[in-house]
Amino acid sequence: MRMVSGDELLGVAVAALRAVGVPEASATAVAGSLVRSNLVGHDSHGVRRLVQYAGDVRGGKVDPLAVPEAERTRPGTVVVHGRRAFGQLAAGRAVTELLDARHGSGVAVIRDCNHVGRLGEYVAELAGHDLVAMAFGNADPTVAPFGGRERRLGTNPLAWAVPRAKGKPPVVMDWATSVVAEGKLAVARDRREPVAEGLVLDADGRATTDPGDFYRGGVLLPFGGHKGYGLSVLIEIVGGLLTGTGIGSMPGYTGDFGTVLVAFAIDAFQPADEFRAHTEEFCRALNETPPAQGHHEVLVPGEPEERTRVQRERDGIPIPDSTWQELHALHEE
Repeated sequence: MRMVSGDELLGVAVAALRAVGVPEASATAVAGSLVRSNLVGHDSHGVRRLVQYAGDVRGGKVDPLAVPEAERTRPGTVVVHGRRAFGQLAAGRAVTELLDARHGSGVAVIRDCNHVGRLGEYVAELAGHDLVAMAFGNADPTVAPFGGRERRLGTNPLAWAVPRAKGKPPVVMDWATSVVAEGKLAVARDRREPVAEGLVLDADGRATTDPGDFYRGGVLLPFGGHKGYGLSVLIEIVGGLLTGTGIGSMPGYTGDFGTVLVAFAIDAFQPADEFRAHTEEFCRALNETPPAQGHHEVLVPGEPEERTRVQRERDGIPIPDSTWQELHALHEE
């Protein structure tokens, strides 16, 4: 493990993308998104993805020169055509379109969409403009339905954000509807660490703590039993069908990420400053809740990531040696 500054990691990531033919502006945007994920502690969606992305470029899944386009279908709705560009560029275009149309509410769906990275990044940006924002999407099947043992659902993440007081980062919820994101299994595997019980079944349907069993034909489980399963089913249907991506385990699935973003302006309903003030008061009350046994404090969603960002900006980002070597190997290919 080595500690790398955010600036150094950004430079390495941009160089890796440039080496496979990505233009400077696009490389900077994609690399910046990945490094920001590392900074807030979500290494599963950080620069380790560059090996996957480089392979997607070489294999034709990603067009490094493509620029997403937007099509207004009705007032308040937009279809972003990803055109096989990097998902971060398509999701960024969706955010721009929603900000441009902040007359009350808006919905953006992304078609021909590659991996977008961390959904929380996009809803946090929208929340910073006094919007309540949500994003979700379906993906290739890796998760068993509740009570099942075969892959039928994607990890199907959901993110939601609202603004706090001026100068405070927003309240951000961002997680997979599986017990853990697939990328976090890959991080554990790379570090040769076991995972907790209740996350994975092996290919024979038996519980396991070896993350490698997932990559040998196993499955992830939905979080919260039947509750997470139900949420994942709805994301699979809405994300898959509205975007034209299809349902991951059914015929006709395109292999894309069916991503939907929803945002509405707070001041269409009440003054945004009042909303922020009440939200901040509530967050303060949550922080002041006496901790239960085994805990030393209560945090609000988004606060752990903000603390990690401050710490990693000061001390550096931990990068496994294997990931560091892979990144430099991309420059040399």
